[in-house]
Amino acid sequence: MNKNIFREYDIRGLAETDLTDEVVRSIGKGYGSYLLEQGIKELIIGRDVRLSGERIRDALVDGLLSAGCDVIDLGIVPTPVFYFSAFHYDKNAGVMITGSHNPKEFNGFKVGFNKSTIYGEEIQNLRKLIERGKFKSGNGKISAINPIPDYIGMILNKVKIKSGLKVVFDPGNGTAGLVIEELFNKLGVEPVFINLEPDGNFPNHLPDPTIPEYMKDVKSLVGELHAHLGIGFDGDADRIGAIDDKGEIVWGDKLLAIFAQDIIKRKPKAKIVFEVKCSQGLVEYIQSIGGIPIMWKTGHSLIKAKMKQENAVIAGEMSGHMFFADDYYGFDDAIYAAARLLKIIAESGKSLSQLVAEIPFYYSTPEIRVPCPDELKFDVVNSIRDFFKKSYETLDIDGVRVIFDDGWGLVRASNTQPILVLRFEAKTEQRLQEIEQVFYHELAKFQQVKIS
Repeated sequence: MNKNIFREYDIRGLAETDLTDEVVRSIGKGYGSYLLEQGIKELIIGRDVRLSGERIRDALVDGLLSAGCDVIDLGIVPTPVFYFSAFHYDKNAGVMITGSHNPKEFNGFKVGFNKSTIYGEEIQNLRKLIERGKFKSGNGKISAINPIPDYIGMILNKVKIKSGLKVVFDPGNGTAGLVIEELFNKLGVEPVFINLEPDGNFPNHLPDPTIPEYMKDVKSLVGELHAHLGIGFDGDADRIGAIDDKGEIVWGDKLLAIFAQDIIKRKPKAKIVFEVKCSQGLVEYIQSIGGIPIMWKTGHSLIKAKMKQENAVIAGEMSGHMFFADDYYGFDDAIYAAARLLKIIAESGKSLSQLVAEIPFYYSTPEIRVPCPDELKFDVVNSIRDFFKKSYETLDIDGVRVIFDDGWGLVRASNTQPILVLRFEAKTEQRLQEIEQVFYHELAKFQQVKIS
């Protein structure tokens, strides 16, 4: 078994080489044994549209049943529907089989416990349990349920949209396609769907709305049809991307600002959790409207945990994970986020581009990913922090974010890959370039850091 499939937030690898039937069966036996030790016998499982999903489901179920667990199979569902099912049917454990936005050759597991996902040390503890191979033995049973009608009913109950908006939706042939047609027709918007049919080959593009190239069809249709906006989903529908009425991408921090504004006017001094890559404009905006901004580490499991700890009403990431605790369950759900966004636009009487224009503007780079060996990446971050903290304010919540009077720069080590993640932001384009160059000059001192 390849140890590297046990990552920071999930278990993930190449379906045919890393996630063989034997390995998956062991994961099922190990997780089942772990649950039974905690006094939990019953769990839910779901899967995304990937071609390897059915085989992996069969092997996983085999392992779980042989440990003595009872399995409720949800079938092919978006990850938020899997999370919803844990709350709606009151189940404390589960496994979502998904490769998220990874290429089609990949698959993996989001492992649920106590209505949340395990991460970090808990995932490594599960790996050790599996490697020891001392599994429980029993004879579990399997049943099935389709949770999608209950999920659609729940959103229709929570979200009412007053005026018809023309919206282009692209689920990228992922699992959102199983839900959004019925949901958004019933919500009373004027929807236009592309790449709706779930297809694990992802024949049109990889379902990842954070890649501008994959949102270009949405962008062109928004212009062509004079639509109010366009929305893209990742493969398992827990991340949202948006295109405004002017054809501009609206990144995760801008979406979070719009959601926050809607909540803060009802709940003054509400806490808003966001990750270190988000814009200073988000911080300034939340403060200006009476909210409390809380910066935290990148990673959906870490953000979710911080949100609970702080009793925050919403949290979000640049990558499009949006976690609502305001009239919702606290998990990341791109389908619900899309419905909330349309409600806000309809009620505001403003276009999405007008709502974005209210947020303080900074020039910024996209996320820059620089190759750096795993054994070196944290040392590089520490060195950069030590250099800058002599002269500037630095935040070391996750990597180092260096604060200048008119911008900031970030270097952090990825939790999942041998890379450094960089991002820069400034009040002017010239200052943005200057901040970048100062960082690149320092990074160039490390021969193994490959700046292209």
